Amino acid sequence: MAGKVFFSVSMSLDGFIAPESVSELMGRQWVELQAWMFPLRFIRENLSLGEGGKGGRDNDIVRETFERTGASVMGKRMFDAGEQMWPENAPFHTPVFVVTHEKRDPWERLGGTTFHFVNDGIEPALDQAREAAGDRDVRIAGGGATILEYLSAGLIDEFTIALSPVLFGSGIRLFEGVDAARVALEPLHAEPTDRVTHLSYAVRKR
Repeated sequence: MAGKVFFSVSMSLDGFIAPESVSELMGRQWVELQAWMFPLRFIRENLSLGEGGKGGRDNDIVRETFERTGASVMGKRMFDAGEQMWPENAPFHTPVFVVTHEKRDPWERLGGTTFHFVNDGIEPALDQAREAAGDRDVRIAGGGATILEYLSAGLIDEFTIALSPVLFGSGIRLFEGVDAARVALEPLHAEPTDRVTHLSYAVRKR
């Protein structure tokens, strides 16, 4: 049985998931947005940062998200930024399908991550990811424009937002330009922790 297609992101209280410029990634605002994740034990393990780290519910949620994911899809903007920042042992440990116009051979990294470059659109990329994932889920990893394309096309089954207590003021809004006439949401779960509030929704067609 095929798994679900989902995304999971951190979002500021005013609706932003990233700064406007790739050069601002890892800047102050982005670090504040993701601050709830950095101390987690699973993140430290996954990035080979050594032992220790914080347990608890946030850690469990991040681990569960990783364990359900059999393959990921991302856009070229996210890949370009990540290619400069990810360690050699990239944090996905599954196949990753990059939606891009660039023709490029697969890029294999340590730990089971291989990036495949798909040149013919979001649906072929998703088809390849589904096949690679088997009965596990496919995560649309980002960035925001790619998530929005899949959401507006009716290809997302569910998503989770970690609502972080920070304000951006400007940047990339998660739902900017969404085709709201095609998308209805069903609340699944809301869970506050010490650092963020995790909000989960199923996506339904109107």
